[in-house]
Amino acid sequence: MEKIIILDFGSQTTQLIGRRLRDLNEYCEILPYNKFPEQTDEIKGVILSGSPFSVYDPTAFKADLSAIRAKFPVLGICYGAQFMAYTSGGNVEAAGSREYGRANLSYIDSEDPLFKDIHSGSQIWMSHGDSITKIPDNFKKIASTDDVELAAYKIEGEATWGVQFHPEVFHTLDGISLLENFLEICKCKRDWSHASFVESTVADLKKQLGNDKVVLGLSGGVDSSVAAVLLHKAIGKNLTCIFVDHGLLRKNEFENVMRDYEHLGLNVIGVNAKEYFYKMLEGVSDPEKKRKIIGAGFIDVFDQEAHKIENVKWLAQGTIYPDIIESLSITGTTIKSHHNVGGLPDKMKLKLCEPLRLLFKDEVRKVGTELGMMHHLIKRQPFPGPGLAVRILGAITPEKVRVLQEADDIFINGLREWNLYDKVWQAGAILLPVQSVGVMGDERTYENAVALRAVTSTDAMTADWAQLPYEFLAKMSNEIINKVKGVNRVVYDISSKPPATIEWE
Repeated sequence: MEKIIILDFGSQTTQLIGRRLRDLNEYCEILPYNKFPEQTDEIKGVILSGSPFSVYDPTAFKADLSAIRAKFPVLGICYGAQFMAYTSGGNVEAAGSREYGRANLSYIDSEDPLFKDIHSGSQIWMSHGDSITKIPDNFKKIASTDDVELAAYKIEGEATWGVQFHPEVFHTLDGISLLENFLEICKCKRDWSHASFVESTVADLKKQLGNDKVVLGLSGGVDSSVAAVLLHKAIGKNLTCIFVDHGLLRKNEFENVMRDYEHLGLNVIGVNAKEYFYKMLEGVSDPEKKRKIIGAGFIDVFDQEAHKIENVKWLAQGTIYPDIIESLSITGTTIKSHHNVGGLPDKMKLKLCEPLRLLFKDEVRKVGTELGMMHHLIKRQPFPGPGLAVRILGAITPEKVRVLQEADDIFINGLREWNLYDKVWQAGAILLPVQSVGVMGDERTYENAVALRAVTSTDAMTADWAQLPYEFLAKMSNEIINKVKGVNRVVYDISSKPPATIEWE
Protein backbone atom coordinates (compact mmCIF):
# COMPACT_ATOMS: atom_id res chain seq x y z
CA MET A 1 0.00 0.00 0.00
CA GLU A 2 1.44 3.39 -0.98
CA LYS A 3 2.01 5.78 1.89
CA ILE A 4 3.27 9.16 3.04
CA ILE A 5 5.67 9.10 5.99
CA ILE A 6 5.28 11.86 8.59
CA LEU A 7 8.38 12.29 10.72
CA ASP A 8 7.36 13.59 14.13
CA PHE A 9 9.63 16.19 15.74
CA GLY A 10 7.27 16.63 18.69
CA SER A 11 4.54 18.95 17.40
CA GLN A 12 1.13 18.94 19.07
CA THR A 13 -0.47 18.93 15.60
CA THR A 14 1.44 16.00 14.08
CA GLN A 15 -1.57 13.70 14.41
CA LEU A 16 -3.65 16.36 12.71
CA ILE A 17 -1.39 16.19 9.63
CA GLY A 18 -2.05 12.46 9.46
CA ARG A 19 -5.79 12.90 9.80
CA ARG A 20 -5.84 15.49 7.02
CA LEU A 21 -4.01 13.11 4.66
CA ARG A 22 -6.39 10.28 5.53
CA ASP A 23 -9.29 12.65 4.77
CA LEU A 24 -7.70 13.07 1.34
CA ASN A 25 -7.79 9.27 0.91
CA GLU A 26 -4.03 8.90 1.25
CA TYR A 27 -2.63 6.38 3.70
CA CYS A 28 0.11 7.73 5.97
CA GLU A 29 2.18 6.66 8.94
CA ILE A 30 3.56 8.83 11.75
CA LEU A 31 7.02 7.83 12.95
CA PRO A 32 9.58 9.36 15.34
CA TYR A 33 11.91 11.80 13.56
CA ASN A 34 14.81 9.32 13.78
CA LYS A 35 12.97 6.12 12.78
CA PHE A 36 12.67 6.32 9.00
CA PRO A 37 11.76 2.85 7.68
CA GLU A 38 14.32 0.69 5.90
CA GLN A 39 11.69 -0.64 3.48
CA THR A 40 10.89 2.29 1.19
CA ASP A 41 9.25 0.75 -1.90
CA GLU A 42 5.75 1.99 -1.01
CA ILE A 43 6.75 5.45 0.26
CA LYS A 44 5.62 8.29 -2.02
CA GLY A 45 6.72 11.30 0.02
CA VAL A 46 7.81 12.60 3.42
CA ILE A 47 6.45 15.37 5.68
CA LEU A 48 8.52 16.84 8.53
CA SER A 49 6.41 18.05 11.44
CA GLY A 50 6.74 21.05 13.72
CA SER A 51 8.44 20.91 17.11
CA PRO A 52 8.46 22.71 20.47
CA PHE A 53 12.24 23.21 20.06
CA SER A 54 14.30 25.85 18.30
CA VAL A 55 16.61 24.43 15.64
CA TYR A 56 19.64 26.05 17.28
CA ASP A 57 18.82 24.53 20.68
CA PRO A 58 21.52 21.93 21.56
CA THR A 59 18.79 19.52 22.75
CA ALA A 60 16.62 19.91 19.62
CA PHE A 61 15.70 16.80 17.65
CA LYS A 62 17.97 16.41 14.63
CA ALA A 63 17.99 13.90 11.79
CA ASP A 64 20.14 13.24 8.71
CA LEU A 65 17.78 14.01 5.81
CA SER A 66 20.31 13.81 2.98
CA ALA A 67 19.17 10.42 1.69
CA ILE A 68 15.49 11.25 2.17
CA ARG A 69 15.67 14.56 0.30
CA ALA A 70 17.48 12.88 -2.57
CA LYS A 71 14.88 10.15 -2.97
CA PHE A 72 11.41 11.51 -2.08
CA PRO A 73 9.39 14.70 -2.32
CA VAL A 74 9.67 16.40 1.08
CA LEU A 75 7.49 19.01 2.79
CA GLY A 76 8.81 20.64 5.96
CA ILE A 77 6.21 22.29 8.20
CA CYS A 78 7.30 25.03 10.65
CA TYR A 79 10.24 23.42 12.53
CA GLY A 80 10.66 21.01 9.60
CA ALA A 81 11.11 23.97 7.24
CA GLN A 82 13.43 25.78 9.64
CA PHE A 83 15.51 22.64 10.24
CA MET A 84 16.17 22.13 6.52
CA ALA A 85 17.05 25.79 6.00
CA TYR A 86 19.30 25.92 9.08
CA THR A 87 21.19 22.70 8.33
CA SER A 88 21.69 23.80 4.70
CA GLY A 89 23.44 27.03 5.71
CA GLY A 90 20.54 29.43 6.21
CA ASN A 91 19.79 31.53 9.27
CA VAL A 92 17.05 30.92 11.80
CA GLU A 93 16.65 33.47 14.56
CA ALA A 94 14.31 34.21 17.41
CA ALA A 95 11.52 36.47 16.23
CA GLY A 96 11.11 39.85 17.91
CA SER A 97 7.73 38.63 19.11
CA ARG A 98 6.14 35.22 18.89
CA GLU A 99 4.38 34.81 15.54
CA TYR A 100 1.15 33.14 16.57
CA GLY A 101 -2.30 33.25 15.05
CA ARG A 102 -3.89 34.29 11.80
CA ALA A 103 -1.92 35.90 8.97
CA ASN A 104 -2.41 36.36 5.25
CA LEU A 105 -0.12 35.49 2.37
CA SER A 106 0.82 38.76 0.68
CA TYR A 107 2.94 37.11 -2.00
CA ILE A 108 2.68 33.69 -3.67
CA ASP A 109 4.70 32.24 -6.54
CA SER A 110 1.72 31.15 -8.61
CA GLU A 111 3.96 29.01 -10.82
CA ASP A 112 5.01 26.76 -7.95
CA PRO A 113 3.02 23.49 -7.86
CA LEU A 114 2.70 23.54 -4.05
CA PHE A 115 0.57 26.69 -4.32
CA LYS A 116 -1.53 25.59 -7.28
CA ASP A 117 -4.96 27.30 -7.11
CA ILE A 118 -4.00 29.17 -3.92
CA HIS A 119 -4.05 32.95 -4.22
CA SER A 120 -2.50 35.97 -2.56
CA GLY A 121 -4.47 37.03 0.51
CA SER A 122 -5.14 33.44 1.61
CA GLN A 123 -5.39 33.13 5.40
CA ILE A 124 -2.82 30.95 7.18
CA TRP A 125 -2.01 30.07 10.80
CA MET A 126 1.39 30.83 12.29
CA SER A 127 2.72 29.28 15.49
CA HIS A 128 6.43 29.77 16.06
CA GLY A 129 8.89 31.81 18.07
CA ASP A 130 11.63 31.66 15.40
CA SER A 131 11.84 32.81 11.80
CA ILE A 132 14.00 31.93 8.83
CA THR A 133 15.86 35.19 8.15
CA LYS A 134 18.12 33.98 5.35
CA ILE A 135 17.96 31.05 2.96
CA PRO A 136 20.85 29.38 1.09
CA ASP A 137 21.50 30.32 -2.54
CA ASN A 138 19.76 27.24 -3.92
CA PHE A 139 16.58 28.00 -1.96
CA LYS A 140 13.84 30.04 -3.63
CA LYS A 141 11.23 32.11 -1.80
CA ILE A 142 7.73 31.13 -2.92
CA ALA A 143 5.47 32.83 -0.33
CA SER A 144 5.50 35.76 2.12
CA THR A 145 3.25 37.53 4.60
CA ASP A 146 3.49 41.18 5.63
CA ASP A 147 5.56 40.17 8.66
CA VAL A 148 7.33 37.01 7.47
CA GLU A 149 9.27 37.36 4.23
CA LEU A 150 10.19 33.68 3.97
CA ALA A 151 6.81 32.08 4.71
CA ALA A 152 7.57 29.28 2.22
CA TYR A 153 10.45 28.15 0.02
CA LYS A 154 11.40 25.59 -2.62
CA ILE A 155 14.86 24.02 -2.88
CA GLU A 156 15.92 24.26 -6.51
CA GLY A 157 16.99 20.98 -8.08
CA GLU A 158 15.02 19.03 -5.45
CA ALA A 159 11.38 18.14 -4.86
CA THR A 160 11.69 19.75 -1.44
CA TRP A 161 9.53 22.50 0.08
CA GLY A 162 9.25 24.24 3.42
CA VAL A 163 6.42 26.33 4.91
CA GLN A 164 6.62 28.26 8.18
CA PHE A 165 2.85 28.06 8.73
CA HIS A 166 0.61 25.10 9.58
CA PRO A 167 -1.47 23.85 6.63
CA GLU A 168 -2.98 21.07 8.76
CA VAL A 169 -4.96 23.37 11.08
CA PHE A 170 -8.49 24.58 10.42
CA HIS A 171 -7.51 28.27 10.42
CA THR A 172 -5.27 27.85 7.35
CA LEU A 173 -8.15 28.13 4.92
CA ASP A 174 -6.33 26.66 1.91
CA GLY A 175 -4.32 24.20 3.97
CA ILE A 176 -6.12 21.16 2.60
CA SER A 177 -5.46 22.40 -0.96
CA LEU A 178 -1.76 22.77 -0.16
CA LEU A 179 -1.57 19.22 1.22
CA GLU A 180 -3.53 17.98 -1.76
CA ASN A 181 -1.04 19.72 -4.06
CA PHE A 182 1.81 17.98 -2.22
CA LEU A 183 0.12 14.60 -2.75
CA GLU A 184 -0.17 15.45 -6.45
CA ILE A 185 3.56 16.27 -6.52
CA CYS A 186 4.18 12.86 -4.91
CA LYS A 187 2.02 11.23 -7.63
CA CYS A 188 -0.17 9.55 -5.05
CA LYS A 189 -3.12 7.45 -6.23
CA ARG A 190 -5.16 8.41 -3.14
CA ASP A 191 -7.09 5.16 -3.16
CA TRP A 192 -7.20 4.53 0.59
CA SER A 193 -10.73 4.40 2.00
CA HIS A 194 -12.58 2.83 4.89
CA ALA A 195 -14.12 0.30 2.53
CA SER A 196 -10.69 -0.67 1.23
CA PHE A 197 -9.43 -0.84 4.83
CA VAL A 198 -12.17 -3.31 5.76
CA GLU A 199 -11.50 -5.45 2.69
CA SER A 200 -7.73 -5.55 3.12
CA THR A 201 -7.87 -5.99 6.91
CA VAL A 202 -10.29 -8.91 6.74
CA ALA A 203 -8.03 -10.56 4.14
CA ASP A 204 -4.95 -9.91 6.31
CA LEU A 205 -6.66 -11.28 9.42
CA LYS A 206 -7.65 -14.48 7.62
CA LYS A 207 -4.04 -14.93 6.55
CA GLN A 208 -2.58 -13.98 9.94
CA LEU A 209 -4.91 -16.05 12.12
CA GLY A 210 -5.76 -18.99 9.88
CA ASN A 211 -7.85 -21.43 11.93
CA ASP A 212 -6.47 -20.25 15.28
CA LYS A 213 -8.76 -19.29 18.14
CA VAL A 214 -8.82 -15.69 19.35
CA VAL A 215 -10.07 -14.13 22.57
CA LEU A 216 -10.99 -10.45 22.89
CA GLY A 217 -11.97 -8.33 25.88
CA LEU A 218 -15.04 -6.21 25.15
CA SER A 219 -15.79 -3.01 27.02
CA GLY A 220 -18.96 -1.94 25.23
CA GLY A 221 -17.01 0.95 23.70
CA VAL A 222 -16.46 1.81 20.05
CA ASP A 223 -12.91 0.52 19.62
CA SER A 224 -13.32 -2.97 21.05
CA SER A 225 -16.73 -3.38 19.39
CA VAL A 226 -15.45 -2.48 15.91
CA ALA A 227 -12.41 -4.72 16.43
CA ALA A 228 -14.73 -7.59 17.36
CA VAL A 229 -16.95 -7.16 14.29
CA LEU A 230 -13.89 -7.01 12.00
CA LEU A 231 -12.49 -10.19 13.53
CA HIS A 232 -15.86 -11.92 13.40
CA LYS A 233 -16.07 -11.08 9.70
CA ALA A 234 -12.66 -12.71 9.20
CA ILE A 235 -12.72 -15.78 11.47
CA GLY A 236 -16.33 -16.20 12.62
CA LYS A 237 -16.82 -18.76 15.42
CA ASN A 238 -13.09 -18.86 16.21
CA LEU A 239 -13.49 -15.52 18.00
CA THR A 240 -14.68 -15.53 21.60
CA CYS A 241 -15.36 -12.21 23.32
CA ILE A 242 -15.39 -11.69 27.07
CA PHE A 243 -17.35 -8.81 28.61
CA VAL A 244 -16.63 -8.31 32.31
CA ASP A 245 -19.12 -6.38 34.45
CA HIS A 246 -17.04 -4.91 37.27
CA GLY A 247 -20.12 -3.32 38.78
CA LEU A 248 -19.07 0.17 37.72
CA LEU A 249 -20.82 0.40 34.37
CA ARG A 250 -23.73 2.70 33.64
CA LYS A 251 -27.26 1.69 34.64
CA ASN A 252 -28.38 -1.44 32.72
CA GLU A 253 -25.32 -1.12 30.48
CA PHE A 254 -24.23 -4.74 30.88
CA GLU A 255 -27.62 -6.08 29.76
CA ASN A 256 -28.02 -3.55 26.94
CA VAL A 257 -24.56 -4.14 25.51
CA MET A 258 -24.97 -7.91 25.68
CA ARG A 259 -28.16 -7.55 23.61
CA ASP A 260 -26.29 -5.40 21.07
CA TYR A 261 -23.53 -7.96 20.73
CA GLU A 262 -26.09 -10.74 20.27
CA HIS A 263 -27.64 -8.68 17.48
CA LEU A 264 -24.20 -8.48 15.83
CA GLY A 265 -23.87 -12.26 15.95
CA LEU A 266 -20.83 -12.21 18.24
CA ASN A 267 -19.95 -15.09 20.55
CA VAL A 268 -19.79 -13.26 23.89
CA ILE A 269 -19.26 -14.55 27.41
CA GLY A 270 -20.73 -12.14 29.96
CA VAL A 271 -19.16 -12.24 33.43
CA ASN A 272 -20.88 -10.72 36.48
CA ALA A 273 -17.94 -9.87 38.77
CA LYS A 274 -19.53 -7.02 40.75
CA GLU A 275 -19.07 -8.51 44.21
CA TYR A 276 -15.43 -9.39 43.50
CA PHE A 277 -14.58 -5.80 42.52
CA TYR A 278 -16.62 -4.19 45.31
CA LYS A 279 -14.74 -6.28 47.86
CA MET A 280 -11.36 -5.39 46.32
CA LEU A 281 -12.26 -1.66 46.33
CA GLU A 282 -13.70 -1.51 49.84
CA GLY A 283 -12.33 1.49 51.72
CA VAL A 284 -10.04 2.62 48.87
CA SER A 285 -10.32 6.33 48.04
CA ASP A 286 -7.04 7.10 46.22
CA PRO A 287 -7.88 7.36 42.48
CA GLU A 288 -4.65 5.76 41.26
CA LYS A 289 -5.08 2.82 43.64
CA LYS A 290 -8.65 2.37 42.42
CA ARG A 291 -7.44 2.25 38.81
CA LYS A 292 -4.73 -0.29 39.63
CA ILE A 293 -7.10 -2.52 41.59
CA ILE A 294 -9.63 -2.53 38.76
CA GLY A 295 -6.94 -3.15 36.14
CA ALA A 296 -5.41 -6.05 38.08
CA GLY A 297 -8.85 -7.46 38.89
CA PHE A 298 -9.89 -7.34 35.27
CA ILE A 299 -6.75 -9.24 34.25
CA ASP A 300 -7.49 -11.96 36.80
CA VAL A 301 -11.16 -12.35 35.82
CA PHE A 302 -10.42 -12.21 32.10
CA ASP A 303 -7.58 -14.73 32.44
CA GLN A 304 -9.78 -17.18 34.36
CA GLU A 305 -12.50 -17.02 31.69
CA ALA A 306 -10.05 -17.22 28.79
CA HIS A 307 -8.48 -20.40 30.20
CA LYS A 308 -11.88 -22.09 29.97
CA ILE A 309 -11.60 -21.85 26.18
CA GLU A 310 -9.44 -24.56 24.61
CA ASN A 311 -6.47 -23.88 22.35
CA VAL A 312 -6.61 -20.07 22.34
CA LYS A 313 -3.50 -18.69 20.62
CA TRP A 314 -4.27 -14.96 20.15
CA LEU A 315 -5.36 -12.04 22.29
CA ALA A 316 -7.14 -9.32 20.30
CA GLN A 317 -7.39 -5.71 21.48
CA GLY A 318 -9.04 -2.52 20.25
CA THR A 319 -5.77 -0.55 20.23
CA ILE A 320 -5.97 2.47 17.89
CA TYR A 321 -3.34 4.60 16.17
CA PRO A 322 -3.04 7.42 18.74
CA ASP A 323 -2.17 4.72 21.32
CA ILE A 324 0.61 3.43 19.06
CA ILE A 325 1.94 6.93 18.42
CA GLU A 326 2.03 7.72 22.13
CA SER A 327 3.90 4.49 22.82
CA LEU A 328 6.55 5.54 20.28
CA SER A 329 7.58 8.58 22.30
CA ILE A 330 10.24 10.55 20.41
CA THR A 331 11.93 11.37 23.71
CA GLY A 332 12.61 7.69 24.31
CA THR A 333 10.17 7.63 27.23
CA THR A 334 6.89 5.83 26.64
CA ILE A 335 3.98 8.18 27.33
CA LYS A 336 1.68 5.22 27.98
CA SER A 337 1.49 1.58 27.04
CA HIS A 338 -0.61 1.04 23.93
CA HIS A 339 -1.98 -2.23 25.27
CA ASN A 340 -5.59 -1.64 26.21
CA VAL A 341 -5.35 -4.23 28.96
CA GLY A 342 -1.93 -3.74 30.49
CA GLY A 343 -0.38 -6.99 31.69
CA LEU A 344 -2.60 -9.40 29.76
CA PRO A 345 -0.26 -10.26 26.87
CA ASP A 346 2.57 -11.17 29.27
CA LYS A 347 0.36 -13.03 31.74
CA MET A 348 -1.47 -15.11 29.16
CA LYS A 349 1.50 -15.74 26.87
CA LEU A 350 -0.65 -15.17 23.78
CA LYS A 351 0.22 -13.54 20.49
CA LEU A 352 -1.26 -10.07 20.08
CA CYS A 353 -3.72 -9.06 17.34
CA GLU A 354 -4.65 -5.38 16.95
CA PRO A 355 -6.78 -4.91 13.80
CA LEU A 356 -7.42 -1.18 14.42
CA ARG A 357 -3.85 -0.19 15.26
CA LEU A 358 -3.55 2.03 12.16
CA LEU A 359 -6.82 3.98 12.60
CA PHE A 360 -7.64 7.28 14.26
CA LYS A 361 -10.74 7.45 16.48
CA ASP A 362 -12.95 9.12 13.88
CA GLU A 363 -11.83 6.49 11.34
CA VAL A 364 -12.83 3.68 13.71
CA ARG A 365 -16.36 5.09 13.73
CA LYS A 366 -16.40 5.25 9.91
CA VAL A 367 -15.20 1.65 9.68
CA GLY A 368 -18.00 0.69 12.07
CA THR A 369 -20.48 2.36 9.73
CA GLU A 370 -18.92 0.51 6.79
CA LEU A 371 -19.45 -2.75 8.70
CA GLY A 372 -23.14 -1.94 9.19
CA MET A 373 -22.98 -1.52 12.97
CA MET A 374 -25.79 0.22 14.84
CA HIS A 375 -25.59 4.00 15.17
CA HIS A 376 -25.75 4.05 18.97
CA LEU A 377 -22.79 1.65 19.21
CA ILE A 378 -20.66 3.62 16.77
CA LYS A 379 -21.52 7.01 18.28
CA ARG A 380 -21.20 5.89 21.89
CA GLN A 381 -19.33 8.51 23.88
CA PRO A 382 -15.98 7.60 25.47
CA PHE A 383 -16.28 6.01 28.89
CA PRO A 384 -13.34 5.40 31.25
CA GLY A 385 -12.08 1.83 31.65
CA PRO A 386 -12.45 1.97 35.45
CA GLY A 387 -16.00 3.17 34.84
CA LEU A 388 -17.83 4.99 37.61
CA ALA A 389 -14.94 4.30 40.00
CA VAL A 390 -13.29 7.51 38.77
CA ARG A 391 -16.58 9.40 38.92
CA ILE A 392 -17.21 8.51 42.55
CA LEU A 393 -14.80 10.71 44.45
CA GLY A 394 -13.63 8.83 47.51
CA ALA A 395 -14.30 5.24 48.58
CA ILE A 396 -16.72 3.12 46.56
CA THR A 397 -19.79 1.38 47.95
CA PRO A 398 -22.69 -0.36 46.17
CA GLU A 399 -25.01 2.39 47.45
CA LYS A 400 -22.83 5.15 45.95
CA VAL A 401 -22.78 3.25 42.67
CA ARG A 402 -26.59 3.07 42.71
CA VAL A 403 -26.93 6.81 43.35
CA LEU A 404 -24.51 7.73 40.58
CA GLN A 405 -26.01 5.26 38.09
CA GLU A 406 -29.46 6.75 38.63
CA ALA A 407 -28.25 10.35 38.28
CA ASP A 408 -26.08 9.53 35.26
CA ASP A 409 -28.94 7.66 33.57
CA ILE A 410 -31.23 10.69 33.85
CA PHE A 411 -28.51 12.97 32.44
CA ILE A 412 -27.52 10.75 29.49
CA ASN A 413 -31.11 9.93 28.53
CA GLY A 414 -31.93 13.63 28.80
CA LEU A 415 -29.15 14.47 26.34
CA ARG A 416 -30.62 11.95 23.91
CA GLU A 417 -34.19 13.20 24.33
CA TRP A 418 -33.10 16.81 23.73
CA ASN A 419 -30.98 15.78 20.68
CA LEU A 420 -27.83 16.92 22.45
CA TYR A 421 -26.04 13.59 22.83
CA ASP A 422 -24.25 13.67 19.46
CA LYS A 423 -23.29 17.32 19.96
CA VAL A 424 -21.01 16.63 22.93
CA TRP A 425 -17.84 14.55 22.99
CA GLN A 426 -18.32 13.10 26.46
CA ALA A 427 -20.78 13.51 29.29
CA GLY A 428 -21.50 12.00 32.67
CA ALA A 429 -22.32 12.61 36.30
CA ILE A 430 -19.84 12.75 39.19
CA LEU A 431 -20.73 11.92 42.79
CA LEU A 432 -18.98 14.41 45.07
CA PRO A 433 -17.65 13.51 48.53
CA VAL A 434 -19.61 16.34 50.14
CA GLN A 435 -23.05 16.66 51.62
CA SER A 436 -25.09 19.83 51.88
CA VAL A 437 -28.23 21.07 53.52
CA GLY A 438 -31.44 21.08 51.55
CA VAL A 439 -35.20 21.24 52.01
CA MET A 440 -37.63 18.70 50.57
CA GLY A 441 -41.25 19.31 51.45
CA ASP A 442 -41.24 20.43 55.07
CA GLU A 443 -38.13 18.43 55.96
CA ARG A 444 -34.53 19.46 56.22
CA THR A 445 -32.16 17.17 54.30
CA TYR A 446 -28.42 16.60 54.46
CA GLU A 447 -27.54 14.68 51.33
CA ASN A 448 -25.13 14.27 48.42
CA ALA A 449 -24.15 16.66 45.65
CA VAL A 450 -23.80 15.55 42.04
CA ALA A 451 -21.79 17.39 39.39
CA LEU A 452 -22.76 17.12 35.72
CA ARG A 453 -19.94 17.21 33.16
CA ALA A 454 -20.28 17.60 29.38
CA VAL A 455 -17.49 18.65 27.02
CA THR A 456 -16.98 19.34 23.35
CA SER A 457 -13.80 18.10 21.66
CA THR A 458 -12.44 16.46 18.52
CA ASP A 459 -9.77 14.20 20.02
CA ALA A 460 -9.87 14.67 23.83
CA MET A 461 -6.43 16.31 23.77
CA THR A 462 -8.21 19.59 24.51
CA ALA A 463 -11.83 20.08 25.47
CA ASP A 464 -14.24 22.88 26.30
CA TRP A 465 -17.29 22.69 28.53
CA ALA A 466 -20.46 22.23 26.54
CA GLN A 467 -22.75 25.24 26.68
CA LEU A 468 -25.95 23.27 27.16
CA PRO A 469 -29.29 25.14 27.26
CA TYR A 470 -30.25 26.53 30.66
CA GLU A 471 -33.71 24.99 30.28
CA PHE A 472 -32.14 21.56 29.80
CA LEU A 473 -29.84 21.92 32.81
CA ALA A 474 -32.74 23.10 34.96
CA LYS A 475 -34.81 20.07 33.96
CA MET A 476 -31.92 17.67 34.65
CA SER A 477 -31.35 19.21 38.08
CA ASN A 478 -35.02 18.92 39.02
CA GLU A 479 -35.30 15.32 37.78
CA ILE A 480 -32.17 14.13 39.54
CA ILE A 481 -33.07 15.77 42.86
CA ASN A 482 -36.69 14.55 42.71
CA LYS A 483 -35.99 11.00 41.49
CA VAL A 484 -32.62 9.98 42.95
CA LYS A 485 -32.81 9.20 46.63
CA GLY A 486 -29.72 10.60 48.37
CA VAL A 487 -29.15 13.68 46.16
CA ASN A 488 -30.32 17.18 47.05
CA ARG A 489 -27.95 19.37 45.01
CA VAL A 490 -26.78 19.40 41.35
CA VAL A 491 -23.97 21.56 39.94
CA TYR A 492 -22.57 21.92 36.40
CA ASP A 493 -18.82 21.77 35.69
CA ILE A 494 -17.70 24.67 33.44
CA SER A 495 -13.96 23.85 33.43
CA SER A 496 -12.04 23.45 30.16
CA LYS A 497 -9.13 21.11 29.40
CA PRO A 498 -6.51 22.39 30.04
CA PRO A 499 -6.19 23.27 32.87
CA ALA A 500 -8.79 20.77 34.10
CA THR A 501 -9.16 17.21 32.80
CA ILE A 502 -12.31 15.68 31.36
CA GLU A 503 -12.63 13.14 34.19
CA TRP A 504 -12.39 14.29 37.80
CA GLU A 505 -10.05 11.46 38.79
